[in-house]
Formats: sequence, structure tokens, C-alpha cells
Amino acid sequence: MEEIINERVPEQSRPIIEFRGVSKTYPTGTHALEDVNIRINNGEFVFVVGSSGAGKSIFMKLIMREEKANTGIITVNGFNLTSMKRKQIPLLRRTMGIVFQDFRLIPTMNVFQNVAFAMHVVGASDRNVRKEVSKALSKVGLGNKARSMPAQLSGGEQQRVGLARALVNSPDLIIADEPTGNVDPNMSYEIVSLLTEINKRGTTVLMVTHDHNLVRDFQHRVIMLDRGKIVADNAGGSF
Repeated sequence: MEEIINERVPEQSRPIIEFRGVSKTYPTGTHALEDVNIRINNGEFVFVVGSSGAGKSIFMKLIMREEKANTGIITVNGFNLTSMKRKQIPLLRRTMGIVFQDFRLIPTMNVFQNVAFAMHVVGASDRNVRKEVSKALSKVGLGNKARSMPAQLSGGEQQRVGLARALVNSPDLIIADEPTGNVDPNMSYEIVSLLTEINKRGTTVLMVTHDHNLVRDFQHRVIMLDRGKIVADNAGGSF
């Protein structure tokens, strides 16, 4: 049997995400994922698509180590999730930024404070927080909204705050779980355009979406799931 190690693999010799023979079965006997093999390299932009119940959510939860596979090996950002101890999970998640469909902003904090919160969690200095939060807000076009409260923002602006929060710690990987699900079509294009620009600077982006128009228009790699299996893996937005 292949030896499992906890240490991170050197960056130059690894993909950013790799699933090898991964299956996830619930106690009811339902196969959420079945023998999934996938490799996502540093710097890729990948859409994950599929109907409800196809396995998209569990795929993302396994990557974030919210769930653990029954069989197979998963590596993310050089961490072996198969043998990972609970205390190592925060270290894994510090290498990724996460954008949620429902924004998950703290309503009692203003825009600056919501983004800064992600830096305070990892122990950043106040000076660095001020510098990096301002930079992240400028990247998403919200430099003039730093003191606004979430309730004063449109849905699209709230999602851009979420994107700034995901970016502020300069992660290797951004996971975007239906980030356009609660915004209008025009803002959906803006959000994916921002993610594309971030990707062009070297950050890997993995985005779950049900919007096939976005997938076709942006022409990134597409992984399609159906009943827990990968049924298509295509470059260039075709599926």
C-alpha cells in the first residue's frame, strides 16, 4: 500500500488538487461520489457543473475537509487530506479563499471590518491589515465602500466584499461555491470576470455553478458530475 504522509509535498512536484480513487458513501448507502480521479494544476480556472444531487457539494466539502472520503486519496495544496489530523485543518484552509453563494458577511461589521476579519484570524498585524484590506477592496472596485454596512450594499456589492475577503490573505486557491446564485445576470458576469482576472495573476480558481451561459462565455475548463461520477472533463467551456 502506498505510504501516506502528513507533510506537504514540494510545490513544483504537485497539482494543487488531486483525487485518486475517491469515493464517499453515506450510512444510508447513498453513493455521493464514486471512484473519482481528477487532477487540477496550479493556475487553472475550473468550472464544476452538474444537476442537483450530482455530487458538486460533497466534492467541494471534501476539498475543504468539511467531509472525509471513505476510500481514495485527496491532496490539496500539498496537504494529504486522507491522513490529515483535525488540528491541521485550519492550516489547510489558510491556503484557500472561499466565496459563498449567500455572502456570509457579518451584519454588525462594515465592509472594511468584514474583510479584515479574515486577516485577524491568521494573526496579521494592524499595519498589514490596513494595507492589504485596502488593496483587496480596490481590486474588486469597492475602495469607496470601506465604511459602508452590508445592509447598505446591493447583492452584487456584497458578493464583491466576499470576494475581497477571500483574496485578502493571498491564497493559492479560491473556491467559489455558486458565487453568482444570488445576483443578477449582469453582476454574475462581473463576478466571473473578476475571478478570471485573479486567475490570470496566478491564483487557481475552482467554481461551482449552474449557469451554463457563464460556462460557455468564459471558456474555462469544465468538470461535469452526474450521480457521483465525473462524466465530462473538457477544456474551453464545452460540455
